[in-house]
Amino acid sequence: MDRRLERILPRVQKPARYTGGEYNQIIKNKSDIDVRIAFCFPDTYEIGMSNLGMRILYGVFNDMPGVWCERAFAPWGDMADEMRRAGIPLYALESGDPIGYFDMIAFSIGYEMAFTSVLDMLDMAGVPLRSDEREGLSPLVCAGGTACYNIEPIAEFIDLCFIGEGEELDVEVVELYRKAKREGWTKTEFLRQACRIQGVYVPRFYDIEYNGDGTVKSITAREGAPDKVLKRVVEDFSGAYFPEHPIVPSTEIVHDRVSLELFRGCIRGCRFCQAGFIYRPVRPRGADRLIEQGISSLKNTGYEEVTLSSLSTSDYRPLSGLCDGLLEWCEPNNVSLSLPSLRADNFSIDLMHKVQRVRKSGLTFAPEAGTQRLRDAINKNVREEDLLNSCRIAFEGGWSGLKLYFMLGLPTETDEDVRGIADMALNVLRTWKAYASNKNRGARITVSTSFFVPKAHTPFQWEAQIPIDEYRRRVRILKESITAKAITYNWHEPETSYIEAVLSRGDRRLSKVIETVWRRGGRLDAWSDYFSFERWMDAFSECGIDPDFYAARERGRDEIFPWSMIASGVSDSFMWREREMAYTGELSPDCRAKCTGCGANRLLKGGRCDD
Repeated sequence: MDRRLERILPRVQKPARYTGGEYNQIIKNKSDIDVRIAFCFPDTYEIGMSNLGMRILYGVFNDMPGVWCERAFAPWGDMADEMRRAGIPLYALESGDPIGYFDMIAFSIGYEMAFTSVLDMLDMAGVPLRSDEREGLSPLVCAGGTACYNIEPIAEFIDLCFIGEGEELDVEVVELYRKAKREGWTKTEFLRQACRIQGVYVPRFYDIEYNGDGTVKSITAREGAPDKVLKRVVEDFSGAYFPEHPIVPSTEIVHDRVSLELFRGCIRGCRFCQAGFIYRPVRPRGADRLIEQGISSLKNTGYEEVTLSSLSTSDYRPLSGLCDGLLEWCEPNNVSLSLPSLRADNFSIDLMHKVQRVRKSGLTFAPEAGTQRLRDAINKNVREEDLLNSCRIAFEGGWSGLKLYFMLGLPTETDEDVRGIADMALNVLRTWKAYASNKNRGARITVSTSFFVPKAHTPFQWEAQIPIDEYRRRVRILKESITAKAITYNWHEPETSYIEAVLSRGDRRLSKVIETVWRRGGRLDAWSDYFSFERWMDAFSECGIDPDFYAARERGRDEIFPWSMIASGVSDSFMWREREMAYTGELSPDCRAKCTGCGANRLLKGGRCDD
């Protein structure tokens, strides 16, 4: 270890974040390596190491002969300041080498509020921020993750984006890079070839022209780049790579457990949910394979919990048999099984018994809206009687605590819908009083609300976000409507969600705002410890940009979006039809009941979603 680090670490919080040396980390002989990848997560170690996608791609890259993928995370403020004072550049945990000397610097970006941390990490690595300032083939700055479905606000800082799932796409790009390095290509030559790979977006090859009112007039592809970059999907998901030897963190992380991914995609089609659309089509992993992978991962890590991960876990058809197969090993080994992402309309007594056989975990349901009218508008497809029936099952089974998640500011929402949240929570409490088998501890009902953010590639991408003051008014209505002491109400402060809305539907003109925020000290903006709304608003003012243009403006039907060169596989006509149905309160069936013709099935060779 660098002696400068030895002096620094005793002065910072959680020094184990920065030491590496974890069980199952991958160390390779540098003399056998011709491509080095710094896999960067623009948030803290605890968040990044909890990310299943990062664990998967870490294994995929390192399974490639001649390739060494190492990790780097955004340091907490104390460590970042100490490193800068000591002149220590951002380094990879496996080798301790500065990431600025690596061939590829690949960011996994799942959240727009991480954009400033991307700049901070590049700066700490001594790497020029803007793509046009980096003339050589290396380091090549790449990005992937859900935020890349509209990467435009930081497009000027990124050389290449991975759109879609990376298990196969990323390997193809790395192999092309290896060829480019071996044959001495220029960076431009490499990017010209890379953009011909499905799922690769090279921002510099797209010219953006604007109308007088600030909207996008045209997007023109150059250098042989496609007009539309179609996302990549892994067709054989059951046979796709899974990390059976994941790194065991040396300090506590957010999700400290084995995570099994049941399927990709979602059958439901909630109109606000970006993940539900961009991860289509549905592709499951076989139950027998999941049981093998889960037991193997538990044996290889010593974890005491396994969680079943998906966008809607209880929609996995062989869930009961999967739970039985895992519990056959987990129960005698005192390993607990948790099932997040449960739906209120298919929670069963059988499922409840399986969840609590080793140790009882918390239960969370997300009705999202307080009235049936609004749930129909957002296509949530959950009735209050379904929720109350699930609560009854849980309370009869001994649960006394329950969390309910909602959004405020959804399109068409009224004050009656807001008060409906309080009514629903009260009905849940009444259900506990009527059916609870264990009343000694008292009921603990937690209601949480977030601020709706319209996202790209959803039916609500045309919507305006309500003003911050209006959000606060609705919070007050709900707070005053919740009177029972057993019901606790938590709400998200709106300022971060407002900036998220700006960035989520922003264009390249925001790059100067993001850089200005960063130069004024912005970093780790997903954390309240570091987020400064005043700093963002000052940057907008200084750059002459009105943030309401992006967050608070309803889009027209024919407006060209800044992300219109990215294709998720779901057609624009389907999205618009779904938006219109929201305003008439019409439901769309789930994919198993009837295909709604979204277009995602065309991404599969057979042209049929496998649910």
